Amino acid sequence: MNLSPKEIVKELDKHIVGQEEAKKAVAVALRNRYRRSQLPKEVADEITPKNILMKGATGVGKTEIARRLARLVKAPFCKVEATKFTEVGYVGRDCESMIRDLVEVAVRMVKEEKIIAVKEKARNIANKKLFDIIYPIKKIATENIEAEKNRVKQAFMAGVYEDEIIEIEVREEPKGLDMLSAGGGEIQIGAIIGDMFQGGRKKRRKLPLKEARELIIAEESTKLIDTDSVNEEAVKRAENEGIIFIDEIDKIASSGSRHGQDVSREGVQRDILPFVEGCTVNTKYGMIKTDYILFIAAGAFHVSKMENLIPELQGRFPVKVELNDLHKEDFVKILTEPQNSILKQQQQLLKVDNINLTFTEDAIDQIATIAEDENNNGQNIGARRLHTIMESILEDISYNADSSVPELDLSIDKEYVKRAVQQNNHVKESSKIGF
Repeated sequence: MNLSPKEIVKELDKHIVGQEEAKKAVAVALRNRYRRSQLPKEVADEITPKNILMKGATGVGKTEIARRLARLVKAPFCKVEATKFTEVGYVGRDCESMIRDLVEVAVRMVKEEKIIAVKEKARNIANKKLFDIIYPIKKIATENIEAEKNRVKQAFMAGVYEDEIIEIEVREEPKGLDMLSAGGGEIQIGAIIGDMFQGGRKKRRKLPLKEARELIIAEESTKLIDTDSVNEEAVKRAENEGIIFIDEIDKIASSGSRHGQDVSREGVQRDILPFVEGCTVNTKYGMIKTDYILFIAAGAFHVSKMENLIPELQGRFPVKVELNDLHKEDFVKILTEPQNSILKQQQQLLKVDNINLTFTEDAIDQIATIAEDENNNGQNIGARRLHTIMESILEDISYNADSSVPELDLSIDKEYVKRAVQQNNHVKESSKIGF
């Protein structure tokens, strides 16, 4: 998708409130990818992404910015926590796993696109197979065989037999068993065996015709696509468009000492470094170069600082942005402005049970005030605080909602918000002292 940086930021604004500096940084990084793709190969090969390091408290939008960015341009996206690589001392997953995970995402994306392209052809094949099954069951003995076949076919195409139970032969998906390869990477034994035996075993199943159609379409779609071309395109897309988000990068930053955990953390940084610098990783889909993958790292950096990362790693993240803490005005916008804001989500959920939920302006203002106060007086968990407060407010309503009762219009005002939150806090305090 060919979007200018301003257009990218405008799209991100639909889902994320504030954090303009971070949005601009990722928008420029994304646009530079497009610019690079327009250059001659000899020039493009010399240009690597300007990786981004984000600093900000939890819940201010670091992960969401990266995830929405990838979704905007349909780029392969993988999120990992740096703490995965060191959980007890220096024991954890090998750092190559994040590259393998990215390729897996790319393969799935490309495969889905290819399947959509051949779905109509697969549907025609499925309908032909299903008609061949249903015709012997529904035909009536007659001398005019052609007319009888047309009668059954018309009924079939009109959906008359959709709930008819039929028996079909379907492929049995091999159950995957995760094991470690010699290099430390995970391999799926079941998938490998399935490939060796051309898609695994077959078994007969009895199910409604409409469900059988979907199974046959999925099976035929897989047959129609070229697996080798899917894998080749996926590796290319992961190399040139992939985005890896490394969260909790501050947890592997040293605190200044040169022993114990700090040595372990520095070891993890040095293990991550080659992939950020650019290297070649062997995956089951082929070799992948990490030189042009965009890495976005993020952390709160409450205890450690960005400067505590090893200099080599800092140098590979030239773009550094700091995200702002959220305040009352931000919470009001988060509650109301995004396309899928928290309030809109709750309204849609309760509408299923015939409750038309509305929030007055003073109720929204009160929720934002409570969120800011609790973040200031306790742990600052950013926008996630709103989810906690909303659950307190709507707990009784959600519990008592019933789709069998008539439609109900319900308005939440400021006083209701106060009572619900106070009651919830009282219950928490009571449980602490044994009530």
